[in-house]
Amino acid sequence: MTNILLLEPYNTGSHAAWLRDLQHFSTHTLAALTLHGNFWQWRMQGGAVTLARHFNQSDYTPDLILASDMLDLTTFLALTRRRTAAIPSAVYFHENQLTYPAGKRIKRDLKFGFINYASALAADAVFFNSAFHKRDFLAALPNLLKHYPDHNELETVDQLAAKAHVLPIGIDLAAYDAFAAEKDRSVPILLWNHRWEYDKQPDVFARALEKLIALGVDFRVILAGEPIGFTESAFAPLREKLGARLLHYGYAAQFADYARLLWQATHVISCANQDFFGVSMAEAIYCGALPIMPRRLNYPALIPSTYHDLCLYNEGELVAALLRTLHTPVPSALRAYITQFDWRNVITAYDAAFSALAAQQP
Repeated sequence: MTNILLLEPYNTGSHAAWLRDLQHFSTHTLAALTLHGNFWQWRMQGGAVTLARHFNQSDYTPDLILASDMLDLTTFLALTRRRTAAIPSAVYFHENQLTYPAGKRIKRDLKFGFINYASALAADAVFFNSAFHKRDFLAALPNLLKHYPDHNELETVDQLAAKAHVLPIGIDLAAYDAFAAEKDRSVPILLWNHRWEYDKQPDVFARALEKLIALGVDFRVILAGEPIGFTESAFAPLREKLGARLLHYGYAAQFADYARLLWQATHVISCANQDFFGVSMAEAIYCGALPIMPRRLNYPALIPSTYHDLCLYNEGELVAALLRTLHTPVPSALRAYITQFDWRNVITAYDAAFSALAAQQP
């Protein structure tokens, strides 16, 4: 059994769920040092200083250090070097700041991408939550390094690639079984269960719904997910237009409520231009919803290739994709395929990777 120290300076949302479930399902002993998930830019810059202080004040000596992508691992290792010099370390990338899309109000700052790069360089192993994410990150590194005037260290890209691996994100899919219910498929029920934030493009879904209303299509809609700041306005004008079509509006804070909404939906829709895995889509697919997703990012990996033409759409084709699938039966193979990402099926790979890494000397 390996003693693992988890470092998470942004412990909220999917990061917190992953950490909690990893502690629950792993056969290793995992202790965590965390900070609350606020002020993400400050967490990436300063979180390592605070967590290093907490570690230095403890008497815990792990066999392996596992940091999230929100930690500046180089700073943590420097500040704890007297205790951690002989301890292997790894970074797990939920997302990265090289390819995370910039928004109208959030401009790209290269220093955060560089923190990701330096942390990966300092680690003994780098784990990504999907093969798409791994490719995306490694492909973006040369452009980041070429931005600087000299000593670009481009050879480090191959060094990182050699120690980069995929550990698909685990989801406790079996937890949804307790709320399973027979769907009423007489009228399509469209689900949005993503953050209401610019990178998920809720405005694209809002325009699609308005088009369906204008066409006189009979449907219902569930607008779940968490409203984030200014983007709540993308859905707010729809409330009156949707009228009785709107079955739910707003964040479902309790898991039981969220699970029931997923089991109610016949379709789940994404318009995202950022999704390094697609947890919310995977959850809804498991609960029997037909996924309608962009033909990009990691979405093709969530379903068998046989169903790509059914479930994936090209830019500008969302309304057409919805119209042609409103009454399409959901293939049972979709749910069966998504079960590979249940924690009970992925934890063996996690534990084996951690054991092998802990046995190494940096």
